[in-house]
Amino acid sequence: MRLLVLALIILLVWGITSPVGTMVWWLNQGAEGLGLKKHRHLSLPASNNSTLVGKSSNINCYIIYLPGVGDFSGDELTEGEAYFLDRLVQSHPNCVAVGDVFPYSAANKSLGGERLFAPVWRWGRESKGWQTVTDLLLKIRNLWRFAISADPRYGTIYNQGIANAIIDRMNAQHPIPQSPDKPIKIILAGTSGGIEVALGAAPYLKELVDANIIIVSAGGVFNGRNGFNKLDSFYHLRGRRDWVEDIGGIVFPTRWLVNVGSEFNQARLQGRYTAQTIGPQTHDGPQGYFGQDIDREKGVSYVDLTLQDINKLPIWEGKEIPQRTKKQGDIAPTKRGTEIHKPVSSPRS
Repeated sequence: MRLLVLALIILLVWGITSPVGTMVWWLNQGAEGLGLKKHRHLSLPASNNSTLVGKSSNINCYIIYLPGVGDFSGDELTEGEAYFLDRLVQSHPNCVAVGDVFPYSAANKSLGGERLFAPVWRWGRESKGWQTVTDLLLKIRNLWRFAISADPRYGTIYNQGIANAIIDRMNAQHPIPQSPDKPIKIILAGTSGGIEVALGAAPYLKELVDANIIIVSAGGVFNGRNGFNKLDSFYHLRGRRDWVEDIGGIVFPTRWLVNVGSEFNQARLQGRYTAQTIGPQTHDGPQGYFGQDIDREKGVSYVDLTLQDINKLPIWEGKEIPQRTKKQGDIAPTKRGTEIHKPVSSPRS
């Protein structure tokens, strides 16, 4: 009970003070960061590095991974997440992976780099028996950032910061082509609250770079209020044992079917949102979407099961198909979204 009371107090304090950090970051950005200069576009750097010339001509795809609220740093991915990105790049050599964006900080600063949380983070990692408590507290902290991203009051500021961080890390990984032969693809892949942040950043990414924006959600929890109008497609994969993923469709009225005017429902009806029930994954952990336990039925790891379904999506080079429309008769609106792929098992209602 003492621990629960402490957690509730911390939850309330963080809820009150969370927007302050975002506002401070915003005020430190200058005129452009404040949005005082309209039509702000990215000035793409020219590369004189001869070793990149051959590779640059082939790169037209960036895979940006945005982790869930259980992660505490953009550059400390779990083994399963790192394996997931490595395998995607191996399977799609025209893509580069960006795995060092922390979606729970507008300044892209990990918890270990924050003055207030660095001691807590170090203590939690080194203290045996207290990791669970530390994980809970830091997840509460990340959940408030998730809430800020979805909040119409502060989300504009927060999500612009995330978009700037994504562009910065894209350029750091591989200079963005200025005159590509094919349109650039920005694939925002992730899980849990990272998908809400991806949706919030999508409109600003569209302003900064002329690219096709695609979101691949593995058990994402997201609002349906904004972001969908700037997407070319959204693919939502859900595990049969993932009950956390259900929360978004329940608590956000913009996800309800009766709210036909929401961006989510418009994307669903237009065929830009598709949902698919995949394997037996849970929301996270060793049997989650990026878990490394072995599924007894399939004989492969859970992260490999996730990779198999993601590699089947029509978003990769050589697999592009025309956008599906309502006239084609292959969109069946359901309570959970549009099912265009045959699920492994019967879809849940």
